[in-house]
Amino acid sequence: MFNKVITNQTKTMVLLMLVFTAIILLFSGLVYFSIVNFSHQRFYELLKIRTTTIIQVEKSKDNLDLPENYILNGLNDEELPMERDYVFAVPTDSNFNKISQEIHIPASFFRSIVKKGESNYNDKEFYYIGQTFRHDDKSYIAIASAKNHYVVYYLGFLKRTLITCIVLSLFFSMIFSFYLSKTLFKPILKITGKVKEISSENLHLRLEPQPDNKELNELVETFNDMLNRIETSFETQNHLIGNVSHELRTPLTSIMGEADVALSISRTNSEYKETLGIILDEAEKLDKKINALLMIAQTGFDGKIQKMDKVRIDQLLWDVIETLRRIDSRNNIYLDISMLPDNPKKLKVQGNEQLLHLAVTNIIQNGCKYSNFQQVKVSLGATDNDVYIIVKDNGIGIPQEEMNKIYDPFFRASNTKNYEGYGIGLPLARNIVRMHHGELIVSSYENQGTTVQLRFPNFYSTLQESERES
Repeated sequence: MFNKVITNQTKTMVLLMLVFTAIILLFSGLVYFSIVNFSHQRFYELLKIRTTTIIQVEKSKDNLDLPENYILNGLNDEELPMERDYVFAVPTDSNFNKISQEIHIPASFFRSIVKKGESNYNDKEFYYIGQTFRHDDKSYIAIASAKNHYVVYYLGFLKRTLITCIVLSLFFSMIFSFYLSKTLFKPILKITGKVKEISSENLHLRLEPQPDNKELNELVETFNDMLNRIETSFETQNHLIGNVSHELRTPLTSIMGEADVALSISRTNSEYKETLGIILDEAEKLDKKINALLMIAQTGFDGKIQKMDKVRIDQLLWDVIETLRRIDSRNNIYLDISMLPDNPKKLKVQGNEQLLHLAVTNIIQNGCKYSNFQQVKVSLGATDNDVYIIVKDNGIGIPQEEMNKIYDPFFRASNTKNYEGYGIGLPLARNIVRMHHGELIVSSYENQGTTVQLRFPNFYSTLQESERES
């Protein structure tokens, strides 16, 4: 329940605070311990200098015949804060207990000095450093000690200063984290608010790009593209519903009208046959329109259910032309191969041969039909990445004011009343071309003809694109 209440903005703010806190504590610790270590080393260096000085002074004396366990110079004039210097002979039995009790230094410290020649020790308040030296064939120990005021006083001040800085840093990091998280999420919240305003009634609304924010702009562009597709789908669906209602109602009205007339009064056998013939004809039209509608719907899929193979477009075109000539000998088709590439591999595309055959057949057949079977020129060419088919006729063309409707199912231009058709060839062809990641472009002028350009990515460019995506 608690996790559901916490927003991503709050989580981001807390995470930033934790990161800042960890960094501040880490650097504060490094500063503190570095200074402490430096102060210890520096103070030991000063004590070592004092010890060396003591040894030189004692060696310069003519007579340094000290009895064992006898402490010389128990308290000197202070050179360092509360400095105490000691010089004594090393006992023959290496028993430092008496000296240890007198000056309150552990006996282990003396043994370490004898063993190593030099050693240091501190009891949190006083620091000690000792060295051995020989004079007149006898071993002595010199010790310099002092109180490290820097550690005792100045490091205390450093602690208080660092703690104050940490508290202030945490306070300002909290403010900065809040401001940063709010700044980061502000455009996202703005986008979220805008998205909530978009519904099926106002799909024309779009998200605005965010200045100097490449990542969010990519999200905005992706979302706007999705809205474009959704809006197009809605509009297509609305057009489709309207067109389907109109197209299906016409034959149904004829069927019902003929049946109603036939049933109203008694008819002769010939009249019944005529009526049944009209009903059958209209029913066949209705069946063809329903099948055409199903075909358009099926080719609106993403293509994953269709089998995709390598298809040679030149071979496909020859087969389409042969099929059209066999269907109607009046079809006059000229295939221009002057733009064929030297490498035939450039003519291969990845696709479904039956669907591609259907799309190309519809385009060329329309060219033949609407040009009254004048010659239709079909050109084939290819680049390194794409294969092109250009179909050009000199037929009736399409009025300019109707060009924006040519992909609506069952739409037929106003100048096609004398030509048989259902208005599904071009929408069907475009669905198939889109399924193959291609492009269909139509340019037409009334009474001048129509040019249709089909572009498909060749097999190798499609393969490279798939490898990049994977």
